Amino acid sequence: MQLLSEQEVLRRQKREELSKLGFNPYPADLFEVNVTAADIHKNYERDKLNYKNISLAGRLMSFRVMGSAAFAELQDSTGRVQAYFKRDDLCPTEDKTLYNTVFKRLLDIGDIIGIKGYVFTTQTGEITIHVTDFKVLTKALKPLPIVKREVDEAGNEKVYDAFEDAEQRYRQRYVDLIVNPDVREVFRKRSQLMTTIRQYLNEKSYLEVETPILQPLYGGAAARPFKTHHNTLDMTLYLRIANELYLKRLIVGGYDGVYEFAKDFRNEGMSRFHNPEFTQIELYVAYKDYKWMMELVEELIEKIAMDLHGTTQVKVGENLIDFKRPWKRFTMFEAIQHFTGVDISQLNENELREAAQKLGVETDSSMGKGKLIDEIFGEHCEKKLIQPTFIMDYPVEMSPLAKKHRSVEGLVERFEAICNGKEICNAYSELNDPIDQRKRFEEQLELGKRGDAEAMLLDEDFLRALEYGMPPTAGLGLGIDRLTMIMTGQPSIQDVLFFPQMKPEKVVQQATAEDYKAVGISDDLIPVVIKLGFFTIEDLKKANANKLHNDVCGMRKKMKLDNVKNPTMEEVAGWLAS
Repeated sequence: MQLLSEQEVLRRQKREELSKLGFNPYPADLFEVNVTAADIHKNYERDKLNYKNISLAGRLMSFRVMGSAAFAELQDSTGRVQAYFKRDDLCPTEDKTLYNTVFKRLLDIGDIIGIKGYVFTTQTGEITIHVTDFKVLTKALKPLPIVKREVDEAGNEKVYDAFEDAEQRYRQRYVDLIVNPDVREVFRKRSQLMTTIRQYLNEKSYLEVETPILQPLYGGAAARPFKTHHNTLDMTLYLRIANELYLKRLIVGGYDGVYEFAKDFRNEGMSRFHNPEFTQIELYVAYKDYKWMMELVEELIEKIAMDLHGTTQVKVGENLIDFKRPWKRFTMFEAIQHFTGVDISQLNENELREAAQKLGVETDSSMGKGKLIDEIFGEHCEKKLIQPTFIMDYPVEMSPLAKKHRSVEGLVERFEAICNGKEICNAYSELNDPIDQRKRFEEQLELGKRGDAEAMLLDEDFLRALEYGMPPTAGLGLGIDRLTMIMTGQPSIQDVLFFPQMKPEKVVQQATAEDYKAVGISDDLIPVVIKLGFFTIEDLKKANANKLHNDVCGMRKKMKLDNVKNPTMEEVAGWLAS
């Protein structure tokens, strides 16, 4: 049984009343819109003649009735605008139902209406729509949280009763978007960020492509996959953890540059920086290397900052981050020595494990050299890199898909860009030697046997593709979610995902009439107990017997149930004891 508040019950009654009066609360026909709230505020003062016959739709966010006239505030996708309703203009005949009944009694905050009229300026100087006709488009059955906003004498906005609870906001993003305009702006900027990237790459004539999400072998990153089963083929499939290996197949096939905005999935922990489903863009360009790709990343992200903010400087929490080129550069070993004072460049696996333990880094027997170095860097370096910085020239053990360094033994040509303490992109001079690649895969298999759940699998088809010949290639993976966090100053990845992954919501199941009767409550007193807010037997049993007795007797009287007898104190105590 659905639990309904008093407001929800009342709104359902209003819905029925609208229908009985002949006003469909959910009409099927279109409502023509020829203006937006933002357009009115921006252009009305300089072009008043074009606002004499406007049609706008939006959600009622406030209204105040003053007898035969009323003011309301409508919100559309661009913002809010004030509307003025006058009874005699809406109802020029003797029938005043549209104003007196529909507008004054049956509309609520949250309802969606369409209005027609003309724009004018009130005596207080506020741009307002004088409504000559309106139509109910959607009757809202749940009340919105009322966020009150006031502007003080200094022009500062104060917000009261804000919808701020993080779990509620993420679970009910639709409500969050309605009542918190700043949230809508975050997602507009996310879209603008992706548009900038797409335009930038398209101008370079790189091809946007799509590759499989369901894969028979997962690869392209070190991560645990989500696993599923295809019934018709009777085979195990995995949600992709990266799209790298398929995009490289396309470079083998003859494209000079390909990219994909990809939804990827990693079956790992959740945090402010991790969601099991995330978005990244991967880019592969033939005949380039990782140094060329570093310059592209600098140029692209600087451009994103300029497009979104008009400056290369972005405020993130207490940090002012500047994306102006050039960025600082460290090799992996230089960064670790800079922040820890320890040179690990010549250490073997056992010596690395000892060094990690001395630095307070937790280790286990499954960790090879690459994992140990990664843990040291993550614990002591990454979080200290606030301004955009390239970390480059990684140990070969950390990078099974990157080409060996052209001049330094034991390293690969790889970089990551770190900003605000977190990685935002990863790039290589891509390994295109199929013999070397097979050996690296086989080393990953050995790590898997040692218990490394994130070790890569050996992909025979990818190796076959390399054997046909892949040109020298630079590859990039850029995290859209984390970059959006930085560009919009958001503290958590959940704030830049419309619908982040959440634990299952606890749903309260209301007790049935039989449940109430089972503890001794008579049929005629069940409505009284429910009216008091005891929707479950568990809640009922938490009550104080004396208070519950007094409340039941008082509610019975308030509900005017004169034919219903009050329960005795002993009967109420029995409900709680049964």
